Amino acid sequence: MRLFGVDPGRFLRSCRGLPIYLRNRSEFIRRTGQERAFPITAAYPCLEDRFLPGGLASGHYFHMDLLVAQSIFASGVRRHVDVGSRIDGFVAHVASFAQVEVFDLRPLTSTASNITFRQANLVELGVEFDGYTDSLSCLHVLEHFGLGRYGDPVDPEGHMRGWRSLERMVRPGGRLYLATPIGTEQRVEFDAHRVFSVPFLLELIRPSFRIDRFSTVDDSGDLHVGQDPESREARAGFGYRYGCGIFELTKVAARAA
Repeated sequence: MRLFGVDPGRFLRSCRGLPIYLRNRSEFIRRTGQERAFPITAAYPCLEDRFLPGGLASGHYFHMDLLVAQSIFASGVRRHVDVGSRIDGFVAHVASFAQVEVFDLRPLTSTASNITFRQANLVELGVEFDGYTDSLSCLHVLEHFGLGRYGDPVDPEGHMRGWRSLERMVRPGGRLYLATPIGTEQRVEFDAHRVFSVPFLLELIRPSFRIDRFSTVDDSGDLHVGQDPESREARAGFGYRYGCGIFELTKVAARAA
């Protein structure tokens, strides 16, 4: 139902909130009396807000965005390149202290002084971007390449082509921040995303990068910093159904052609 714009939970919360809205409105009008400094004009009911929490300080994006932004800040870089992250989340965090160039398949515009955009398909990135940056992030994006979800061509090997582009973009000694779904069962949930096993990701990473820190977000949305990616638990996906693996990497070599 949600796929077609019908949210049963929101509908029930709104039904519950409607009597409260009507009662509060009547009380507000009664107590206003002759006061006309702030007349009630158009109705703007917010029927469900009183039943929702004040915010969400958990989950993949909250922990991933904050953890990686803190690491980039600590690194002292003044220019950072990102692939496909949320502008109102991670990119905004980093833009508060550094220039950010965002690569995205879809067109983007902004008047923010610290953010610039480049429309590009990372799977088809040219050689002119080899050694492009010392600081690169790809957060919750690699799993989408080649599934067609965002208008890109369908390509079952899209994640591999995308990874090779990321690998090429980072100069030796530079940093790559990679986050992607992880779980016990490696799979595609079409056309949303892939879920990777930790051993598969390690095979991608090892030839060119050193792992400086590995963290995860579990199925409950809680962060676990500094885990061992080589452990038995990691190889079993920590028992996660749909967790998040966050790798902080340093480029140590270029993969042989």
